[in-house]
Amino acid sequence: MAGVLTLGQWLGGPDNVKVESTFPSSSKTYAYNFDRNITSWTFKLDYQTVVVDQLTYTRDGEPNFADSKVIGFFPAGVVSTATYISVVNASTGLVNVTHPGGLYTGPILPDARQNNPLLVMGFTWTDNSTPAQTNTHRIAKILAWEPEVTPGTPTTATNYTSVVVS
Repeated sequence: MAGVLTLGQWLGGPDNVKVESTFPSSSKTYAYNFDRNITSWTFKLDYQTVVVDQLTYTRDGEPNFADSKVIGFFPAGVVSTATYISVVNASTGLVNVTHPGGLYTGPILPDARQNNPLLVMGFTWTDNSTPAQTNTHRIAKILAWEPEVTPGTPTTATNYTSVVVS
């Protein structure tokens, strides 16, 4: 084993990338506080599911991506800003961002440690400065099997694209 590698280190940036485990049907709202006026800022919420060949965990139960490789992916998508991003208070910078369920609909192996689907959500904001500054916060969701999900490997699903690493 090559050591412990967090998702932030693996995907690029320990401060802007988080990981959690969830079910494909789960929906969750995240509250952002930009602590400034965000009038005329623009927001985007997009996603893509990647499949990793293997996933291990540390003794503390944290995912370890040191030996993980992306072996494939599914088409990316954009989530409705009007429906899932709510500016609660523009003058103080409060925004609620909901990650809807049902974005990945393919098969998952129960208790999988191989061919794991990771749904990566990207919340991007662009401010109104000159020049405008754009930032993205990513949350990767390790998807777990649940009833009503077809048991199986994601690599056999429709729209799966294999990645060939040389």
